[in-house]
Amino acid sequence: MSETKFRLIARKIEERIEQGEYPTHSKLPPHRIMADVLETTPTTIAKAYNLLADKGRVESFVGRGTFVKPANDVDPAPSLAEQGFDFSITQPYLPENLPFIKKAMEKVSRNLNLQQLTYIEHSGLDAHRQAAVEWAKRYGLEGGNTDNTLLTHGVQHSLSLLLTLLTSEGDCVAVEAQTYPGMIALGELLGRRLVGVKMDEQGMTPQSLKQVIAEHAPKVVIATPSFQNPTGATMSVERRQQIAQVVEDHQLWLIEDDAFGFLNPQPVAAISNFIPQRACHLTSLSKALSPSLNCGFLKAPLSLIEKVNAHLRANVYLSSSVGHATACELIKTGDAFKLASGQRELAQARQAIARQVLNLASIHTGGYHIWLPLGSQTQAHWLVEQARKQNIYLRAGDQFTVSEPAQHCVRLSLMSVSSESKLTQGLVMLNTLLDSLRTSAIAS
Repeated sequence: MSETKFRLIARKIEERIEQGEYPTHSKLPPHRIMADVLETTPTTIAKAYNLLADKGRVESFVGRGTFVKPANDVDPAPSLAEQGFDFSITQPYLPENLPFIKKAMEKVSRNLNLQQLTYIEHSGLDAHRQAAVEWAKRYGLEGGNTDNTLLTHGVQHSLSLLLTLLTSEGDCVAVEAQTYPGMIALGELLGRRLVGVKMDEQGMTPQSLKQVIAEHAPKVVIATPSFQNPTGATMSVERRQQIAQVVEDHQLWLIEDDAFGFLNPQPVAAISNFIPQRACHLTSLSKALSPSLNCGFLKAPLSLIEKVNAHLRANVYLSSSVGHATACELIKTGDAFKLASGQRELAQARQAIARQVLNLASIHTGGYHIWLPLGSQTQAHWLVEQARKQNIYLRAGDQFTVSEPAQHCVRLSLMSVSSESKLTQGLVMLNTLLDSLRTSAIAS
């Protein structure tokens, strides 16, 4: 039985609780009866009930059964995801992670000490930096230790620190031709000239990178090797070695954005492993656990560590020790890795749903988003606008374009929608709009 199966069953039960089929304080059916209802096995139901108990949705009593617990939290104002179908934001499926993050925060709160409330050198406590090392190592980074690893507020913060340190206003920075809007906004804010490197199904190509270097002389190369945002491309080990070789040959700095490395089915060697003296490796817990944790991990060559640390102190002095204590607790207990695995499996399941509903033959079967091709940019903007009128929120391809004509695509992020049934409903509505495009006279 796959882990995905019992998680999907748990979500189906949770949906029925939310819809009132199983009211607060009511007793859930015994394992065998629920297994018949949901067409699965009693073992799967037992695992689903245990997961719901961990999340605080149900409570089990020996000899009595499993009962629905009352909701303790006051519902906030509805988000886009609750109002409609939010395919616009790339984040983990948070309901899975909430109870574990709450449990870690409660333990950190109980054990809070003065050391965690004061100023700390070297970007944070040794124990927190060791947790950062363990997180990055689990997903393919080699050579990390507490001497060459710093704590930041996230990948975006790390990027800002490094671009400020390694480049000056007006300098060229080589990035993927399609990159996420935060990278484009950072380049504009700092006055750096972003130049797009052409991509194929594996992401940035070494040939195009060589051409950009010859024509624009960038100081830094920024690459996202796993589940690149927005295209979903993932580099093979051979491609990572090729990119590393180009950077080494031209004595440039590489910034490796590995925020989605945990989504690889098996760990894949980081580009930084091949050129540790020329590369800075960035990751965080934002995409695996929650963006609100604001926990980023930056591994840099020892030749840069003191300078990066000085920029960090001048920028924010240090990131939150309380936040990193929570991250440390989640990593130390293993919950962080279990949650990351659950997000990966859910992403694969939602990709399969999207490919089936939209009739896609995508080469990228994992990741949080789909890069959906259309006939023209006019069609992309028409689709975004028409979808918005039905409370379906997408992003058009030109929001991700750096320095070449915008790809005629929209990005669909799959993880913010609250359930698989709602995901399917939103995708069916979107597919109806796509059918209208195929038969209409809208410019193609």
